[in-house]
Formats: sequence, structure tokens, C-alpha cells
Amino acid sequence: MTTSAAALSRPESSEHASYYERYTSLVTEGDIVSILTRQLDETLQLLRAIDETRAGYRYAPDKWSIKQLLGHVIDGERIFSYRALRFARDDKSPVVGFDQDDFVRGGDFDNRNFQDLIDEFENVRRSTIHLFKPLSDEAWMRRGIANDDEVSVRALAFIIAGHVIHHNQILTSRYLSEETAEKS
Repeated sequence: MTTSAAALSRPESSEHASYYERYTSLVTEGDIVSILTRQLDETLQLLRAIDETRAGYRYAPDKWSIKQLLGHVIDGERIFSYRALRFARDDKSPVVGFDQDDFVRGGDFDNRNFQDLIDEFENVRRSTIHLFKPLSDEAWMRRGIANDDEVSVRALAFIIAGHVIHHNQILTSRYLSEETAEKS
């Protein structure tokens, strides 16, 4: 299956709310499906270096644990992928937003086994890749309304990748750096 031409270039700023530029700008130019695939391997390598005890670490009392951060990433990917599925299939129904903090509180991630969360991330990402891989140019460029803002399927793929980059950077700098490792 050949890659869609629309999947080879980054979304225009008109394809998503300005808020999401913080994620899309982190993603390099190129085939977004290949980027998502490479990112899976990189993220799994990062996560598998964290043991169960360390996965409960918070760098500040009011911040999420590593388990909660990963749970949030999984939830976010599911939600953004669901939006992409709806819009790629030309569903015109608006999709409501979600409160990430409510989702984390309701996710009970700290009581989960960290390896199970890693496996869940891997399965969700593989599903995301399979969702995007066969899309036509037309499907990539379709748009819908999510959380009261217009967004394209292509932008959602870049948002997913950028969201993981963003949280991997936080994981590395605030949870796994030498300074924080010594405090736990």
C-alpha cells in the first residue's frame, strides 16, 4: 500500500486550533505513519527502562505519577484516534471535549501494573497506525468539529505524535533526570 500524499506533509495552521500548535510543531516533516511507527519503538525503549517502583514517582506532590502520565498519553491517543476515525469516515457530528484531569483521576492508573500500561500503550499505538495507514488523500484532509474547533484527520495524526513527544520530553526532563532520580 502506498502512502497517501496528504500524509507526507504537516498540517496547515488552519487544520487545527492554535492550542495544538504546541504539539504539531514538535513533529518533524515526513510520512506521519512512519513517524508514528518509529515513535512507538522509541517510546517503548524509554518506558521499558522504568521499573515498577519508579513508575509511581511524582516530581512534585501535585503532579501526576509516571503511571498517570502514561495513562493520560494512552487516553489522549484513544480520544484523538476516535476523532480521526469519525472524521475520516465523513461523520459530520461534532465531538465533545474531555477533561484530562478527570480522566486521570478516574483511570486509577497508580493501582495498575506498569508493564500492563506499557503493553496497553503499544496496542493502542499499533491500532492508531492501522487506522491511519490505509487512508486516502481525501480522508486525510477531511475535517470535523472536536471540542468546538475544526480539525483535520491529518492534524489529529500530528497531534497524536506531538502529544507523545511532549510527554516523553517531560518524562525525561522532570521524572528521569539525574536530579529527580536522586530525590526519590
